[in-house]
Amino acid sequence: MDALESSGLPNPPENVSESGAAETNQSEKRKRESDPEPDQAAPQQKQQHPLWKTSLCSYFRRSDGLCSHGDSCCYAHGEAELKPRPDNTWDPTSERAKKIAKTEPDNAKSEAEGGVMMTDAFVAAAEEESCSSGLSKCLVNLPMKWSLDKLRSFLNEQGILFKSAKKKRGMVVGFVTFESAAQVKTAVEELDGKSVGNNWTLKVTDVIPRSFEKKNKTALLPQTTQQSEKPAPVSDSSDMTELKNDQGDDPIDGTLALDGSVSKGRSVRDVVTPLAHMAYADQLEHKKNSLMQTLKRLTRNARKACPNGVSLPEWILKSREIGGLPCKLEGILESPLVDGYRNKCEFSVGYSLQGRPTVGFLLGNFRDGVTAIEEPVDCPNVSRVACKYAAIFQEFLQHSAMPIWNRLNNTGFWRQLTVREGRTPCEAADVDNPDASILEVMLMVQVCTKGFDDGLVKSEFERMAQAFTMGAAGECPPLPLTALVIQDHTGISNVASPDAPLQSVSISKKESDSGLQTYSDVVEPRIHDYINNLWFSISPTAFFQVNTLAAEKLYSLAGDWAGLGPDTLLFDVCCGTGTIGLTLAHRVGMVVGIEMNASAITDAQRNAEMNGIDNCRFVCGKAEDVMGSLLKEYLSLPQKQDETDTLQRSEDEMKSAEETIDSADCAPGPEVSYCLEHENGRSPNGISVDESQIQKNCTSQNRNTMMQQFKNVVAIVDPPRVGLHPTVIKVLRTHSRLSRLVYISCNPESLVANSIELCTPSADKTEKGNNKNNRGWRNMSSAGLARHRAKSMPNSEPFKPVKAMAVDLFPHTSHCELVMLLER
Repeated sequence: MDALESSGLPNPPENVSESGAAETNQSEKRKRESDPEPDQAAPQQKQQHPLWKTSLCSYFRRSDGLCSHGDSCCYAHGEAELKPRPDNTWDPTSERAKKIAKTEPDNAKSEAEGGVMMTDAFVAAAEEESCSSGLSKCLVNLPMKWSLDKLRSFLNEQGILFKSAKKKRGMVVGFVTFESAAQVKTAVEELDGKSVGNNWTLKVTDVIPRSFEKKNKTALLPQTTQQSEKPAPVSDSSDMTELKNDQGDDPIDGTLALDGSVSKGRSVRDVVTPLAHMAYADQLEHKKNSLMQTLKRLTRNARKACPNGVSLPEWILKSREIGGLPCKLEGILESPLVDGYRNKCEFSVGYSLQGRPTVGFLLGNFRDGVTAIEEPVDCPNVSRVACKYAAIFQEFLQHSAMPIWNRLNNTGFWRQLTVREGRTPCEAADVDNPDASILEVMLMVQVCTKGFDDGLVKSEFERMAQAFTMGAAGECPPLPLTALVIQDHTGISNVASPDAPLQSVSISKKESDSGLQTYSDVVEPRIHDYINNLWFSISPTAFFQVNTLAAEKLYSLAGDWAGLGPDTLLFDVCCGTGTIGLTLAHRVGMVVGIEMNASAITDAQRNAEMNGIDNCRFVCGKAEDVMGSLLKEYLSLPQKQDETDTLQRSEDEMKSAEETIDSADCAPGPEVSYCLEHENGRSPNGISVDESQIQKNCTSQNRNTMMQQFKNVVAIVDPPRVGLHPTVIKVLRTHSRLSRLVYISCNPESLVANSIELCTPSADKTEKGNNKNNRGWRNMSSAGLARHRAKSMPNSEPFKPVKAMAVDLFPHTSHCELVMLLER
């Protein structure tokens, strides 16, 4: 409601200006809605915003009368004016929505979540006969926090007799197998419609295993045993849960929900690119309005976090003048490339709703019981090259001897395909034909080799390499293929740790050459990309912005707001491959980059060498571990104030500084794992890095750096979606020499939480935590946790929000980057 009211959208007027004519006008609107005139309604509809009249006016709901906006109000002043939203839902405060909620309470939640689409096998092969005979049932709307033991305890408490039960923590579905039809009947009568907790209503549905025309793979089962519950055989991965409706009809387009309700025909395009149906200008307006509401929460929560007895900061008092915002939102920069902009795509491997091995994207959240995969051909943010490689890998999986990873049983082999693309320099990139600018492609296939025979694994890798090579060469024009990497990951989630084992697979340039080999004792394969005419080397797992052209705008904006100069010391926190620091290095005196991914730090060093940049230092370690020591190292010397005291002070402090540097950089310790210093005079095209020589030069160069005084200390942070670690926030907040902070956020919610701690005034006395008040921290929002931590912030000068601007790095999605300048 607030988002629409603050949007100020230009809308065509409606004939509702006087209260005396309200009844007549409403009848006219009913007539227009029921029997519109094609000649007049069509041109007017083109001018209307997609959210025109889709919500009731807040003043109308309170007083049942017309508001003061008059003809320009974009909200409905009655049920007759109300229109459905773009997703075919209604304003939840309307009578229509309330009536639907009362008549269809069980389906409301399922429709909101888009249905449950299970394709992975959950029941063992021994239970297949029980499923087909109706002795197995599926329980929908179980609490996600329930484990298998909790489900069994619940069934025992209800007096339900059963043979076996299966439930995975974090999912809303579970499966129960019974020994007789009488037990099934009793369970359905007792459990169907039963309330569990406050917001969960159980629904019992049938389980019909789906058999596919697929060869038996029992001979290739992982040769491992478990003491307790055995995993389902590999052949079970072809036994899928049928999606059907209550009437027992055949599935409609393969998109029927497990809970018996028909799914809304959700496609991968709707899931991956939910704004693709809107014009790009409307997408930008939608994102801007959403960001405004998020920033307003920063003001409200910061006001609550201010300690008692301390006056509110000026930026909070002035927020009412700009609509409750903490600072002015100066707009949103559009992406130069709207379609096919992603240079990195992670495709999941699984089964489609029809049971076919598929490489693409999930149709929903796994925690909601959705495991179905759909091909990415309709996703406008994915390039043609990435789609082609997904199709090549999908075709290979149809004949592969190895099983696909089963997310429910945590068994299988093939897990994920990552396609990374390197493009031409930005000035030569063709926006109209982005695929033509793709020069290099790296493929990384994630597998789980645990328990599989090494000979079979090696043979399968060779067949896969041949499939990629021949498939790329068979396209017109041929697809670029630079490197092929295998990532071995045994975790439950596809998100692998940065140190997961990698193997490079040699790619034969000739189709007749079958001498394919896997090797791991070599330099990591890399591809290259360009930002601001700088050449960047990218390793398989290193972070690099997925929209290269929009990233140029993002980094230029951050540099302009940071107030850089020759006497500036720039801290690039969460630097990745060093893109931000290196693109701004020519504008500052020194850049110190911090990144926990070791391969990304190596890439950053290479990038500095290739581009001839010698004023950058990159430190490998977690920011919360190394940030404090780095600030002490570079800011331990006070600024020159009295020439008579400078020499004596410098001698004493340099001695202590050298001891600190020697112990921090030469001796192993938890604060700094290792550092990579750029060595001047190296060839820009050289890729080899002599780490021993780098370590020797590290200490001497740091000592020279200590002698230089930086008048301006700036930090640019680009954290992951979870935001900055509380320790990093405390370090940034308590160092008074750090006067300016540019926060780049891919998750505005995290920016709000971090800004609360950075911008809230300190209390006169630091409040100690109270155990009674800390008991509910698990249920707190990120902003609530930030308010709680702000009370224990050491006495220090807070930052204040100055200005903010969004950069659209992710067209067709609801995400964008938000840049905020903080000063003190």
